[in-house]
Amino acid sequence: MVIQDLLTYEMPYGKYKGYKIARLPESYLIWFRNQGFPKGKLGMLLATMYEIKLNGLEYLLKPLENKKGTNDAEKRSR
Repeated sequence: MVIQDLLTYEMPYGKYKGYKIARLPESYLIWFRNQGFPKGKLGMLLATMYEIKLNGLEYLLKPLENKKGTNDAEKRSR
């Protein structure tokens, strides 16, 4: 399920390696939008998260995200 994947799939590379797709900053998603999303599942998830943030719909993920928690990479960066 795409929504579940947004909350569990981790960015596999780059500055935000280890971050859940749903936790990526909007500026990073905009950069991907301008450069072109990668092919495959990762690109689809990044494009979906971009659209969610663009339209101000992140609140729909919050109840599900709170059940999942955050990962260690995200906790260390705070």
